[in-house]
Amino acid sequence: MALEAAERIARLQLARSERIGPVTFAQLIARYGSAQAALDALPGVIRKAGGAAYTAAPRDQIEAEIASGEALGARLVVIGDADYPETLAAVDPAPPVLWARGSLDSLRKDAVAIVGARIASAGGQRIARGLASQLGEAGMTVVSGLARGIDAAAHWGSLSTGTVAVLGGGVDDVYPSDNQDLYERIVAEGCVLSESPPGTRAQARDFPRRNRIISGLSRGVIVVEAEIRSGSLITARLAAEQGREVFAVPGSPLDPRSRGPNALLRDGATLCERVEDVLDALGTLRAARIKAPTPAAVEISTDLDNATLGAVEALLSPTPTPRDDLARSLGLPVAVVSGTLLELSLVGRARLLPGGLASR
Repeated sequence: MALEAAERIARLQLARSERIGPVTFAQLIARYGSAQAALDALPGVIRKAGGAAYTAAPRDQIEAEIASGEALGARLVVIGDADYPETLAAVDPAPPVLWARGSLDSLRKDAVAIVGARIASAGGQRIARGLASQLGEAGMTVVSGLARGIDAAAHWGSLSTGTVAVLGGGVDDVYPSDNQDLYERIVAEGCVLSESPPGTRAQARDFPRRNRIISGLSRGVIVVEAEIRSGSLITARLAAEQGREVFAVPGSPLDPRSRGPNALLRDGATLCERVEDVLDALGTLRAARIKAPTPAAVEISTDLDNATLGAVEALLSPTPTPRDDLARSLGLPVAVVSGTLLELSLVGRARLLPGGLASR
């Protein structure tokens, strides 16, 4: 069922509100059924949990963001929309909102990400461009991050068949600036995505979030060249956590840019020497589509008292803890603990993490 226009705006407002990350967003929607109902309930919930007066993101701020996006010709896509990528919706937690420039058609096909070093060798760039071209000819979309080197080569190789660039800043933040021509071509022939508001300039903390979207959109991630400490290996780790296939192109042990892919191969990544290696490995995955999980029909208790809030908070530590373990320790239903953690997170006394984890 299509979301009503008012609910789409409410989802954007909820996502932009203070202390509402993707995990909290998803739990609030599950608890209240809609973003508007969650926004209406938030002040009372936070007040009951001992927090100060709370105001959601101002409506004029949301209207300004929408106006900025429309001025760019960008499109707002919120989770629950028919156009929200099905594979990304299966990520725990999925980004609540996206801005898109270009055509959404590329998002409806199976996708593979190609990532790697910014300062890439000529050989590495040739491999990335060739793999991207061949994957496109096989009917797949190629996803990357518009960075120099391997990312740019992958985009250029798949322009004619479908490519998606995921940005760390807003959908209009071209970084690096020397990829401006490539960016314009992708807008015209592919799709540019971002979960940040238009006009936002990327900061270091934004790139892991971007990498999570790159892997989440894809059925597999290919690492061509990457040093041991690199964003590309973060993307590969996120892909493995999301249940995606991780591929690595082997390289010379004399080149530091080969250490990342070679380390991935030692850890069990799939060897990628030619496009058939990717297509063969993804064959069974393409037959079974990745779908967003159906939320469990669990009623999160709203009958919480200060004693319960204090008992749950006392068990939290900086080390992430499964909420099921908290429930067993306290002899409480998981629904009660889930509701307690949600309220503690809204007043800054707990952090909700993917996979049903929570920390202080």
